[in-house]
Amino acid sequence: MNIQELEAPGYERVVFAQDPATGLKSIIALHSTKLGPAAGGCRMFNYTSIDQAKTDALRLAKGMTYKNAAASLPLGGGKSVIIADPKTDKTPELMQAFGKFVEALEGAYYTAEDVGISVEDIAEAAKHTSYAAGLTEGPFGSGDPSPVTARGVFLCMKIAAKHGLGSDELHGKTIAVQGLGHVGMNLCRFLHEVGAKLIVSDINLAALEQATSEFNATVVEPDAIYAKEADIFAPCAMGASVSPSSIAQLKVRVVAGAANNQLADDHCGKLLDDKGVLYAPDYVVNGGGIINVAAEILKISEMAWVNQKVETLATTTDQILSKAIANDSLPHQVADQFVDQILASA
Repeated sequence: MNIQELEAPGYERVVFAQDPATGLKSIIALHSTKLGPAAGGCRMFNYTSIDQAKTDALRLAKGMTYKNAAASLPLGGGKSVIIADPKTDKTPELMQAFGKFVEALEGAYYTAEDVGISVEDIAEAAKHTSYAAGLTEGPFGSGDPSPVTARGVFLCMKIAAKHGLGSDELHGKTIAVQGLGHVGMNLCRFLHEVGAKLIVSDINLAALEQATSEFNATVVEPDAIYAKEADIFAPCAMGASVSPSSIAQLKVRVVAGAANNQLADDHCGKLLDDKGVLYAPDYVVNGGGIINVAAEILKISEMAWVNQKVETLATTTDQILSKAIANDSLPHQVADQFVDQILASA
């Protein structure tokens, strides 16, 4: 395996690994280890170039620094990406090679599941590294973090609804959920249980059928979901979906979802505010999964610890939105200031 350093100003370390025998092409980005070893999932995506993969890894790694700090975890921020099509290129051997890559960083980075990577895939990587989490086996195995992520999003969405809609009651509210992966589907389940009306979009036909049959969801084309009239828009797919073009179409009063890096750029936060749409900062709202993984990394077996930490995400969201509204500030900037103070005192 060939491992080389990549330049990335502002990041502690960024490395690229290539293993011709298995086809592995992977980047691990370490943004910050001020609070502890970097932790963040592995994403497998068919990037068109190494530069595109690096850009995504950098954005995601920095997001993990802020997510872990906002969740009050003793973990830094890192992320890994594998350049491959998860439907056709993934093999046990490739994931095992990825595990060797993680091990080569000697504990500076802990990996787990993300888009395109399953619990079973991480189990293959774990055959060659001690720094993999999100496993079902072992005394501290935390399993799939998706349900915990979804619960955190649900709790934070209620807080955002309190501030943006006047009540945290979601019964009868219309929620437009973009993306029905593991987190999006679990979020729909929580919302359906409290009587919310669901509009959903995804490219996975089986997932759409499940949402229709189980949650009586209304299905729309992926590009059409932005313009649907709803109370809340929940981005739960890939990042940067909240862009100038999508914001112009939105007919909601709140944006709160599970996706990472939802804002295409910082200016989008201002565009939402100008339109009277309240934005719940993504890396606070979607912190449940990393809390679940952190319990495994820190060897904490009590679910009470995880539940308390997830509930605290809602408290933090409440504080951030309250301050933003009181000071006429942008929520994502208030969230950044909150985390920057944590990092400055580390």
